[in-house]
Amino acid sequence: MEFIIFGIAAYLLGSIPTAVWVGKAKYHLDVREHGSKNAGATNTFRVLGKKAGIVVLSVDVLKGTFAVLLPFLVNTYAWADDHLIHLKIVSGVLVVLGHIFPVFAGFNGGKGVATSLGVILGIHPQAALICIAIFLVVFIASNYVSLGAIITSISFPLLVEFVFDNKNTSLLIFSIILSSAVVILHHNNIKRLIKGNENKMSLFKKKT
Repeated sequence: MEFIIFGIAAYLLGSIPTAVWVGKAKYHLDVREHGSKNAGATNTFRVLGKKAGIVVLSVDVLKGTFAVLLPFLVNTYAWADDHLIHLKIVSGVLVVLGHIFPVFAGFNGGKGVATSLGVILGIHPQAALICIAIFLVVFIASNYVSLGAIITSISFPLLVEFVFDNKNTSLLIFSIILSSAVVILHHNNIKRLIKGNENKMSLFKKKT
């Protein structure tokens, strides 16, 4: 029963379409009709600017973190308890699915990168911090958000297994599935990267 309750709560939390609601409420436009037509933080930065982008990015990360920490916050589990880890994994999967297929926005959401980051922050904070560093290095060096997301997602299961000596098989499987999902959802970006026509975005360039 716990898995069902926390799973539903996580999916509904993930379904909050931050980019769509911020765009419509403050700018009277749907980000899914502009730019890359993706309801995520990156497209929000491009279409609406840094202020809106930071809000969307922050909320999308936080909803992933909160979803996986909810079982820990309402029950007296030890942090490394296997049952808690399994509850967090189920919640993590469903919050990301909610972001990608949000019930509150016609099941047309984002790619789940920011929410996935929030999930791994809640499940494995040490690996998440290294992932953030990897993303920033790749993004700043290349100006490709998609490349940073892809390389970071691939790094996550490798970090969990080889750097932090993971002992939980479910966590390893989850990390591989999460990584694979991010890469698959970026298949069009990968094609554009290969062709050399992927959209660039500077971290320091102001929106004009």
